[in-house]
Amino acid sequence: MLAAVITRPGGPEVLEVREVPRPEPGTDQVLVRVRASALNRADLLQRQGRYPAPPGVPADIPGMEYAGEVAALGPGARHCRVGDRVFGLVGGGAHAEYLVAHERTMAALPAGIEWGEAGAVPEVYITAHDALVTQAAVRPAERVLVHAAGSGVGLAAIQLTRALGAVPYGTARTESKLERARDHGMEGGWVAPGDLTRLREQVDRWTGGQGMDVVLDLVGGPYVGASAAALGLKGRLLLIGSMGGREAQLPLGHVMSNRLTIRGTVLRSRPLEERILTTRAFAAEVVPMLERGAVRATIDSRFALAEIGAAHERLESNATFGKVVLDVPG
Repeated sequence: MLAAVITRPGGPEVLEVREVPRPEPGTDQVLVRVRASALNRADLLQRQGRYPAPPGVPADIPGMEYAGEVAALGPGARHCRVGDRVFGLVGGGAHAEYLVAHERTMAALPAGIEWGEAGAVPEVYITAHDALVTQAAVRPAERVLVHAAGSGVGLAAIQLTRALGAVPYGTARTESKLERARDHGMEGGWVAPGDLTRLREQVDRWTGGQGMDVVLDLVGGPYVGASAAALGLKGRLLLIGSMGGREAQLPLGHVMSNRLTIRGTVLRSRPLEERILTTRAFAAEVVPMLERGAVRATIDSRFALAEIGAAHERLESNATFGKVVLDVPG
């Protein structure tokens, strides 16, 4: 099969599309013919040698999400049939013509969703749903602030927040990204400057001084302290990304007096049992929203598998709005 291979740590030029052995499904696994995938920051870090793949997945083939067809069943697999349309998350190896995955870590793909759109869904919507619903327990009419509102996860979180009856707000580095995010249901937006000390002032204008109920921080670094300060009584801060830095200062007096909850979250390194649970929740609650059009994938650009280097360059540009999709022809 063809796969995008990381030949050595480095820039996009180290990626090559090569013939490699096709994987064989093990117990409770299925072989999937990949039709589309998408890029994530983890793929860039893996290519740079800064984020190795977890045990049990290809060390040199990136890709964490996919949409495709079941091509073969491994021993014990009984929940899927050959030919089923599926999508989901894996620890790596999705930027290839075939991958193997545990059958319970994938969801059935509705017939009305085309491959490229489906490939842009799993990582952002599973991440956003797990953070908003499973961990933050967001409730109708609550106010939710999403940093990096123009990112894939940010846009998914904004749409899910609105679909769940809560009110989404967002920050971004440019007004143009905020303007486009408003088309996805964002109530209000703020261009985040280098100095975030005025974030609480903006939040007070939005909330009448009550503060946010939930903040999804996809950036990290100085955003963490500013996000905590922007929360109201019993607010919940979910730390999802750290591209802005892995160290932060917190206003401890505000955290304690307002009884805030601060939680970090990752998906890639979770045990199989937890990944199954997040996928089941996604299949039960988010997939029906996708099917009826209540939420949708947001695609920035599309590249063929052979253009993997250009796809990485696009994501690294930080000019994207939504997902960079990888089509896998064949």
